[in-house]
Amino acid sequence: MSAECCAADAHVPEGGARHSPPLKWWRNFGLALPAASGAMLIAGLILEWVGSDLASQVAFWIGLLLGAATFVPGALVSLFRRRTVGIALLMTISAVGAVVLGFVGEAAALAFLYSLAEALEDAAMVRAREGLRAVLHLVPERATVLDRGTWVNVPASSILIGQRLLVRPGERIATDGVVRAGRSALDTAVLTGESIPVDVGPGDPVSAGAINASGVLEIETVAAGSDNSLTTIVELVERAHAERGARARLADRIAQPLVPGVIVLAMLVAGIGALLGDPETWITRALVVLVAASPCALAIAVPVTVISAIGAATRFGVIVKSGAAFELLGSVRHVALDKTGTLTRNEPTVSSVIAGGDVDEARVFELAASLEQFSTHPLARAVTRASPQLFVAEQVREEAGWGVSGLVEGHFIAVGSPRWIDAGRFRSDVAALEADGQTCALVARDGVVVGVIGVRDELRPEAAAMVRTLKDRDIRVSMLTGDNPRTAVVLAQQAGIADVHAALRPEDKAELVTAFSAAAPTAMIGDGVNDAPALAGATVGIAMGVTGSDAAVQSAEIAFTGHDLRLIPKALAHARRGRAIMNQNIVLSIAIVVILVPLAVSGVLGLAAVVLVHEIAELVVIANGLRAARTH
Repeated sequence: MSAECCAADAHVPEGGARHSPPLKWWRNFGLALPAASGAMLIAGLILEWVGSDLASQVAFWIGLLLGAATFVPGALVSLFRRRTVGIALLMTISAVGAVVLGFVGEAAALAFLYSLAEALEDAAMVRAREGLRAVLHLVPERATVLDRGTWVNVPASSILIGQRLLVRPGERIATDGVVRAGRSALDTAVLTGESIPVDVGPGDPVSAGAINASGVLEIETVAAGSDNSLTTIVELVERAHAERGARARLADRIAQPLVPGVIVLAMLVAGIGALLGDPETWITRALVVLVAASPCALAIAVPVTVISAIGAATRFGVIVKSGAAFELLGSVRHVALDKTGTLTRNEPTVSSVIAGGDVDEARVFELAASLEQFSTHPLARAVTRASPQLFVAEQVREEAGWGVSGLVEGHFIAVGSPRWIDAGRFRSDVAALEADGQTCALVARDGVVVGVIGVRDELRPEAAAMVRTLKDRDIRVSMLTGDNPRTAVVLAQQAGIADVHAALRPEDKAELVTAFSAAAPTAMIGDGVNDAPALAGATVGIAMGVTGSDAAVQSAEIAFTGHDLRLIPKALAHARRGRAIMNQNIVLSIAIVVILVPLAVSGVLGLAAVVLVHEIAELVVIANGLRAARTH
């Protein structure tokens, strides 16, 4: 699809209002609290350094309460209502333990670090979803329908099945239907990702959101204005996001057995120790166990790595919307690619020309382009760009959905579809070009066909190299497209892709990608509205180009700022390296807890030593995580 179309339609929908601007961070309650918590923590450290103990304790307490407010209520709700435990509960217990032992500053630091990590993750998820409803803005707010013999303007949402809909040139179709009168070319790029307009006439089906490029159409609706193909796409994306939101993150999976184990251990230490020895000593030791089991390093092990890696990825054109998405990207073993706009340039160009009789190829171009210069059809622009020169054309007339005709140097010239102009002796040539995945335009002079021009969307030059690189890394590659199988197979062979799935509807793509993801972690890469359900349902969705459709960019967890396919293997390699560093940090964090807890139980290490080890471990984890900022 074109960037211009997206820019015009995604943000200023026809008949609708502009999208609300993103919420500023200082107005975002979820981000403001961690920021304030961090500010009070720093203030407390400064006050403590200058010797103002009371003021520093006040600052620490304020910072602790601000940070804890972001995760403690949720941890308690999960515990008492849902009977689930997570890392938030363990962080809560650890903070309480530190406070009981008099380490309010450490508790404040713990609350700040975890609240910041949670807030950044939540903000990324909100941004990933806020553009979902932009899909619905592809349908105009109002439409013209036939009511008791009169054309009236009504809200699009009120359209019923079986009504007659009038769509003028330049307008969007309000709901799905069948053409009953008129002919035109429909721009379906925002729906299917296909750059070549579709010619329609009586009896042809049309979809909501398509743009009527030329002629006036009368359409009989087959779907209500509030229940059509676009609303179905939205429902699929929402369902996929809901399923993804239910998946537990890595840190929470680790916390599941850790939290109850630590609590039980601390209770046993306090209870049994109090029966066998000095109760005060063993209760204090139990609290030290809680601090020793505090997942301080674990809490920042993943965020510090993710933040470093995401920042580095941004520098080479990869935008990652959340830490969870980055983790998943590093596990990908299968890449599914949309064809148009992803593997191809999305720029129709003349690829073949066949001339006959006394007319050579250059002349065919000149005759065709002399008329096509007056047309706004994408194929016309491709022909015009390829012509060496243009002649003056008179009495030019465009037949909507068919072609254009007029007088050029005294000859009647017609340029159009094989459905409009009989191919005659060029019939076999047209069949061969179409079998090669090209769209044909016949050129006739005074009623005699003198040539045929083939137009198609070429493969991106780096596509084959990208596919080879992925295969060398044992990553499977598949092509998914709504285009016809002949064109898909030809382009797939050029790119070196053996697994091809063509003629797919949005729901077909989503179903196929879901099956892929069930077999192996799968990345879906696309840029059109029709890719949105598949992007949302994949292990990780990647939108090619931030100027792609709003639905694609917002449904995907990752977006490329450009269309260079070489970013795909580079992004996967970067994420895999970051994932390895995350795993190192997690192993180190867990090892610290495993070592410290027995030493705390036995009394070998006191509170000061435990806190010192935790601080050193945090520094090591941070230093290791910063390595993810490097790019190769």
